[in-house]
Amino acid sequence: MTFLTGKQMPRRTFLRGAMGATVALPFLDAMVAARGIGAPTAAAADRTRLICIEEVHGLAGCNKWGASKFLYAPEQTGSNFTILPDSALSSLEPYRQHMTIISNTDVRMAEAFTAPEIGGDHFRSSAVFLTQSHPKQTQGSDIWAGTSFDQMYAQHFGQSTPLPSMQFCIESLDQAGGCTYNYSCAYTDSISWATPNEPLPMIRDPRVAFDTLFGTGGSQADRANRRKTRRSILDFIQSEVADVRKELGAGDKTRLDRYLTHVREIERRIQAIEARNTSGEERALPDAPAGVPDSFQEHMRLMFDLQVLALETDMTRIISFKTGRDAQNRVFPESGVNLPFHPTSHHGDREERIMDFNKINKFRVGQLPYLLDRLKASQDGDSNLLEKTLVIWGSPMADPNVHNHRRCPLILLGHANGLLKGNLHIKAADATPMANAFLTIAHGLGMEDIKSFGDSTGEQSITQAAPTTVAAE
Repeated sequence: MTFLTGKQMPRRTFLRGAMGATVALPFLDAMVAARGIGAPTAAAADRTRLICIEEVHGLAGCNKWGASKFLYAPEQTGSNFTILPDSALSSLEPYRQHMTIISNTDVRMAEAFTAPEIGGDHFRSSAVFLTQSHPKQTQGSDIWAGTSFDQMYAQHFGQSTPLPSMQFCIESLDQAGGCTYNYSCAYTDSISWATPNEPLPMIRDPRVAFDTLFGTGGSQADRANRRKTRRSILDFIQSEVADVRKELGAGDKTRLDRYLTHVREIERRIQAIEARNTSGEERALPDAPAGVPDSFQEHMRLMFDLQVLALETDMTRIISFKTGRDAQNRVFPESGVNLPFHPTSHHGDREERIMDFNKINKFRVGQLPYLLDRLKASQDGDSNLLEKTLVIWGSPMADPNVHNHRRCPLILLGHANGLLKGNLHIKAADATPMANAFLTIAHGLGMEDIKSFGDSTGEQSITQAAPTTVAAE
């Protein structure tokens, strides 16, 4: 048995096999006694995990008519709110105890500041979501936005993990000069910025993500050979697994077996996708890598599974996920609408088209319960990952029809180690920057040294709705 981190079994334990295979183990009871012996402290090991997800191009419920039908923000604030069946959030009703809705916040840093910037919202917005900073208009190397929220958290609390953070995406990053209004494609290619001029690359291909997590193959040739023979990563660590199981109690053995079965299931799914996409059959996404499913839902779920594995093994505690592009023309037939995303978002205030876009929104938001299910099913010590994770989901745009950035959607999911109570709708005061909510979250996560964030003007409560004022009779 080969532990990369020492003779004891600390919180972060790896099994190493042939051909560079490296498999991190999930949290086991056997690791509890090892804390303090070459392992992170209990507080560090239990640090809140963070997943930041950008929903591109706003929601139908942020249009004036859509808002009047409560297609996003519920009518009631506090804990007694009603999510209507037509709401984009309706699929999250089973998780309302883990959901905090924050409505009526603005992302003004995504607006045009000067005349040449007018019309460039598509090529500016994504860079603003997690930075809440106004990007510099340029196609040169002098790009400038801001350090993103996920990277601030990574700088504070992600340095002790093998991967300080991971970045995922769904759509292609290669725009081939398709970014206009004098904006660099760097602004649309990432939502994660290590520094104001350093956007981080995002992983689209599940195969790349899997190989990053499990070190499969010491070289590109090794990885290609393993895929050709269809051997599993688990084949290379069988003896190490057997040695580990000898040292574990019954509960840990069950947990380990369940975890390895899940790893193999994900690996099989990737292999099946690659086989299908290299069979010569016509693809819906002909330019996508072989490991990328043509199905949006299949791709989202596979990426969510990989993200949960990364958190479960403590390979990283910080993830950002970009789920599309503002101007994408992808069709989502599973939504019940066979119209492309971007043209449908420009609904012209026609109620029927607003509802078409809302159906697409419902389908896309409807992928989140799968992530929450997986987090809840992942045991972590005496609790589960949903209790110990904060999922930030939102958009830097509100009404896409007019590229409006006022009253943008933002929801928080999970209990974040007690930071959030859930079952709450908070409506911010008019003209409140979304950055205020990020600032409050930063302080709640232990980043008290951050005095401001983006265009923040102060803190925005994330645990208590403003009291309702009743007029005197």
